[in-house]
Amino acid sequence: MFQRIRKTHLLAAAAAAVLLALLAWAFAPRPVGVETAVVGQGRFEQAIEEDGQTRLKDRYTVSAPVAARLARITLKEGDAVKAGDPVAILLPVMSAMIDERSRREAGARLLMATALLNRASARLERATIAVEEAQLELHRTEKLAREGFLSGQRLDTARLALDAARREQEAAQAEREAAVHDRAQAAAALQPAGGIEAGKPFTVSAPVDGLVLKVAQPSEATLPAGAPLLDIGDPQRMEVVADLLTTDAVQAQPGRRAFIERWGGPPVEGRVRRVEPAAFTKVSALGIEEQRVKVIVEFGKAPDAWRAVGDGYRVTLRVVTQSVDQAVLVPVGALFPFGDGGTGVYRLDGNRARLQPVEIGGRNGSEAWVRSGLRPGQEVIVYAPPAVADGKRVERRKP
Repeated sequence: MFQRIRKTHLLAAAAAAVLLALLAWAFAPRPVGVETAVVGQGRFEQAIEEDGQTRLKDRYTVSAPVAARLARITLKEGDAVKAGDPVAILLPVMSAMIDERSRREAGARLLMATALLNRASARLERATIAVEEAQLELHRTEKLAREGFLSGQRLDTARLALDAARREQEAAQAEREAAVHDRAQAAAALQPAGGIEAGKPFTVSAPVDGLVLKVAQPSEATLPAGAPLLDIGDPQRMEVVADLLTTDAVQAQPGRRAFIERWGGPPVEGRVRRVEPAAFTKVSALGIEEQRVKVIVEFGKAPDAWRAVGDGYRVTLRVVTQSVDQAVLVPVGALFPFGDGGTGVYRLDGNRARLQPVEIGGRNGSEAWVRSGLRPGQEVIVYAPPAVADGKRVERRKP
């Protein structure tokens, strides 16, 4: 009987111990599952990324030098031209058509010009008769002066009279010529509108070697002076322009390394050539007014696939503002604010999380450059959960 009671007590004690062990295990703190990353070492680059577009370095717009009738341009976009090749033919413009009122006014001006011509002709005839009379008078005066019947003063007067008559004849002749031209001008205004076939054509030539980029006026038309005809340029002489925020453009100074990406091929390296001095206001897609400035990037040798890129193609421009070799790198997801404006990470010490203050030299979209606080090869927690604290047990999540 005593042995049976003792055995029962032992079984109860064992069950109680197992229950206590289960309760202790159930309420014991569990390790926090975390994602980790290894601190690396390599090249760190901080860059400004913005959408841009390609454009020709030298774009030539060929325009009409005078008002003329343009013959149909046969060139198409993409056609190659050489400097001096004819690209357009200009013909004289057709004379303007006149209405009934203008025709009557022109007819009246023609009649008036005819009357003035008749008056000028009559004056010329009188002046011619006056010259003949002055010549006869001079002959008589010279004969009488040689015989001694007239003084030398009378002879000089006759000579001056002949000169005056000749000057009057010249003036009358000039007046008649002017009247003839006035009548011809008035008669031309009454001529009907004529064609342009008789006009001498003027050939417009290409200023440089290149390709036709755009034909502004492909069809035959009458154009004013300075009207654009077509654009010519060399697609192999290309640059990239992007509108950067003024706060970013301060760091994108001339000479900075840049990369042209997302154009359909591998990144193309270039350099910032110029930051334009004047900014402008641009409204973003969210309706926010932003101050931006144009940054121009030039590049050297490009891959063969770049030949397919034309003027105005969209690309992504990445301007490198900071570059450090052999930098200690951690993912930006491992960083969090710590202390009074500082930055910290959780590093792994066995299966414990340890709070580690770090000094950051710079960061980009994926990595941060750690000046001090970490060594390459250490593990850090990425996107630490709220349950993680200094000294907390953690376990790595399986990817």
